[in-house]
Amino acid sequence: MVRTPWSHDQLIFQPHREGLPWSIRVADAATGKGREVWRAEPGPGSVFHGIEAESQVLWTAAGTLVFPWERTGWLRLYAVPAAGGTARLLTPGDDFEVEDVVLSPDKHTLVFNSNEDDIDRRHLWKEAVDADHPTEITRGEGIEWSPVLASDNTTVALLHSDAHNPARPAVLSASGQVTDAAPESMPADFPAAQLVTPQQVIISAADGLRIHGQLFLPKDAASGRHPAMIFFHGGSRRQMLLGWHYMGYYHNAYAMNQYLASRGYVVLSVNYRSGIGYGLDFREALNYGADGASEFNDVQGAGVYLRSRPDVDPARIGLWGGSYGGYLTALGLARASDLFACGVDFHGVHDWNLEMHHFQPSYDPEARPDAARIAWESSPLAAIKTWRSPVLLIQGDDDRNVPFTEMIRMVEALRKQGVDFQQLVFPDEIHDFLMHRTWLAGYHATSDYLDQHLRK
Repeated sequence: MVRTPWSHDQLIFQPHREGLPWSIRVADAATGKGREVWRAEPGPGSVFHGIEAESQVLWTAAGTLVFPWERTGWLRLYAVPAAGGTARLLTPGDDFEVEDVVLSPDKHTLVFNSNEDDIDRRHLWKEAVDADHPTEITRGEGIEWSPVLASDNTTVALLHSDAHNPARPAVLSASGQVTDAAPESMPADFPAAQLVTPQQVIISAADGLRIHGQLFLPKDAASGRHPAMIFFHGGSRRQMLLGWHYMGYYHNAYAMNQYLASRGYVVLSVNYRSGIGYGLDFREALNYGADGASEFNDVQGAGVYLRSRPDVDPARIGLWGGSYGGYLTALGLARASDLFACGVDFHGVHDWNLEMHHFQPSYDPEARPDAARIAWESSPLAAIKTWRSPVLLIQGDDDRNVPFTEMIRMVEALRKQGVDFQQLVFPDEIHDFLMHRTWLAGYHATSDYLDQHLRK
């Protein structure tokens, strides 16, 4: 098992680069007696960060325990004898992270995906548990995830996508060929050929940090200046990719970005700081979120980048995003209405003190006045006096992640400020909308609203 120390002083939505080291323990199920077999070192990696796996500790046939660790500043796989000892690095290399990990039925082989050598995609790798040099088993411009080793311990089933084709199940042959398991399930009229291929762009934030993004250009991009939209994912522990995403929420968001591009918008999807995929220091960015909103530098940088492009009308740049992306949309409109003409805020955070208490009931702003002050100053509501751009607010009134009172308080503040706004409320819907028709209604409302404010 993984054991992580609790700290009364640790708050969520703030950076935690170091802390009390976590450990791995082994216990006898019959006697209940346990012992520590390994402990993280102080410094980078002392705070536990997990992988996508059935268990965070994989017990192999060789009697070793495979686990994730960020000692290098990047999430990698290590192994330690179950009896205890020194951790051995299984995934050497530079500047990449491991994500989905599975152990074969015979417990001799690992299959995992990572963004090694292709930082804005995911590919699969395979490795014997007693080795230290994984072999790449998928490559190219696709995205592969959720590997499963069959009972023969060789055949790999997976999910995959690319820029044009959405997620679908497939089987990987020994020769490396990925074959769709049910090609007939793709609708014959699916417009894969009409979708654009997003381009990787790396822009400078307002403070100089290099930020990755995906640029969707309409097919007539060379014909004059176009309206533009900037998309911010939620989380913030997410990373948008150069194709259809492996999470349902962002699978939908990728489709929406493609739809906007098909309607003549230049779309920039921004992988802002405090997201995953770019190492520990990027994810645990200094002063991010409720500790200073340093991501606003990335919002500004994205706006300045689009404004400088000859195919973008600098007076018609908007923002959209959901959850944490809704927070950054609201923050951008509140602090930089001179740069952003309008926005669509899906279930966004508007007051960090309210949100932190929602997730961490022990949080008491009155007991932490300095933290509460910074959290408030990092919130869109704190900058309401400079908010002028119109906004569409969308939320389900049974949201369990972002309290519906976040919208209510924002609406009250916008009314007092005299800002033009519209609301779309879905009765009984939760944060990650349950029904397909809700997503369609929200996205159609978004498209109509943007056309109203950004299209000539």
